[in-house]
Amino acid sequence: MSRIIGIDLGTTNSLAAVWEDGHAQLIPNSFGEYLTPSIVSMEADGTFYVGKVAKERMVTHPKDTASVFKRFMGTSKRYKLAGKEYRPEELSALVLRKLKEDAEAYLGEPVEEAVISVPAYFNDMARSATKNAGELAGFKVERIINEPSAAALACQKQNQEEDALMLVFDFGGGTLDVSLVDCFDNIIEILAVSGDNHLGGSDFDLVIAKEYCKENQLNWETLDGEKKAVILESAINAKIALTGQENCHMLVNMENISGSMELSRKKLIQISQELFYRMSEPVQHVLMDGKTSIDEIQKVVLVGGSCKMPIVQKYMEHLMAGKQIYTINPDYMIALGVGTYAGIKERNEDVRDMLLTDICPFSLGTGVHNVGDEENPLNKIIIERNTALPASREAILCTVYDNQERVEVEVYQGEEMYAKNNILLGKLKVNVPKAPKGEESITVRYTYDINGILIVDVKVNSTKEKKQLVILNKENNMSEGELQKRIKALEKLKIHPRDKEENQLLLARGAKLYTETVGYMREDIEGKMKYFTFLLGKQDEIQIQRWAKQLTTYLDSIEQYLQSVQEPWEKVNDFVQWYEESSTQATQEEKETWQGYEDWKGTYYTS
Repeated sequence: MSRIIGIDLGTTNSLAAVWEDGHAQLIPNSFGEYLTPSIVSMEADGTFYVGKVAKERMVTHPKDTASVFKRFMGTSKRYKLAGKEYRPEELSALVLRKLKEDAEAYLGEPVEEAVISVPAYFNDMARSATKNAGELAGFKVERIINEPSAAALACQKQNQEEDALMLVFDFGGGTLDVSLVDCFDNIIEILAVSGDNHLGGSDFDLVIAKEYCKENQLNWETLDGEKKAVILESAINAKIALTGQENCHMLVNMENISGSMELSRKKLIQISQELFYRMSEPVQHVLMDGKTSIDEIQKVVLVGGSCKMPIVQKYMEHLMAGKQIYTINPDYMIALGVGTYAGIKERNEDVRDMLLTDICPFSLGTGVHNVGDEENPLNKIIIERNTALPASREAILCTVYDNQERVEVEVYQGEEMYAKNNILLGKLKVNVPKAPKGEESITVRYTYDINGILIVDVKVNSTKEKKQLVILNKENNMSEGELQKRIKALEKLKIHPRDKEENQLLLARGAKLYTETVGYMREDIEGKMKYFTFLLGKQDEIQIQRWAKQLTTYLDSIEQYLQSVQEPWEKVNDFVQWYEESSTQATQEEKETWQGYEDWKGTYYTS
């Protein structure tokens, strides 16, 4: 059986790991180092260099050398090296090929499969480009995994005794990812993600370089590539120097350019204020999406090479209200996590019981009629971002014109209000009977899983005609047989929660007990059953299951009470007292579940 390796394909550096002897082991490159610079340089005859050699050529051959191309994965950007154009995924493929060769040399056997990490906020196009890069390098890409998820997996593996709600701040050379992760037992549950694909340590390099130019009366924008490369190299060295000391002296000495600049951590903070502001935004977003406060966070984990900057660590301490910050192998943590996941995929005995859940990083919706602005359809969200996968949600849409004969369902990925500003994934057309507008309707159901399979089911409600569209994330490499097996498995998700027998039973029990009670007890039953119906409408399976568990216990207690009382009309006050006493003894999970109801009740009854 061919080995599976894990690869952290980074903006600045890349590295690989494999599961060996009960732990993830980093794989050294041909120089005996773990970090391989994500840099490619070309010669006119087609000879190419990757890694350390290419990095040295950035100064001598800047026009034929490319870096930071990960930022532009899945875009139309092209790099012209030695007279030839290359896509970002083609350059990434050369880096991956180098890692493959180093892994085969280290393991002494062929390596054909890989798990590759990507920023959590990579969209479908960027993920597809990453998968294509892996295939160009000669890999079967076993899985694309989110970088913060990999970091959380590695962290949990190292500290299995510690269950915690953690915030993972992954700040690399070119991208920032923030994830809210709940770790308990052997389960790593991703609750919410956010990020910035164009923010990283290289932005600090650029800020320093531009400040140097400003102090030395140079125009950064008009400098040629070679001069920019030299100044950037000095800026990087200055940034690294500030890792171990408060102040440093930046010196540049080359033809036509000679000058210096005093740089301190305080000064770097002052000239980088915009970057710090951008760093805070994903943190705010992930806490809001995860419905979590800073007080509830138990652990803040910093990963990524740029987190070695003391000013970044200090800023996170400030941002997270003084919570303890963990910086465990920031350069290596993601690779160790991906290596661990490679072990899971190999069904290694040491990690086969570990479970990593995932979420939908971007919302999935469909275009709908925009009254008053027909040229700009709105984006009707069907599966919200940060929904746990697999997920299945539906929406009912009506015709908007008299005698309308056809409805076109356009499938979009993204958060923008107007449909056209999101990524179009596919289209599906269905015929509907002629009728006055609003009288004909279709039910649109999206079913999405961790493998990147999106099934769009459309049913014309009057005729019961059904059509289906299967959209595959291009990172998916399943065979036709595997695909059909997975589609069949997803069928069970397509039953609306309100139609499931267990939920129908709860609704029936609640309705029956409503008829058998009066006063406070009846009002309480009514409120809780309305909230349960509200959750069924949202189709949030996790919340439905949690509430159903608590509701079952509650209805059981009502039934027991009614059975124990001979004169229920006179014993209501006894129940009120009993109910209040029992509520104070609830577990933390029960309290959190009931709190969701209390929050809803306050909004429902006052709006």
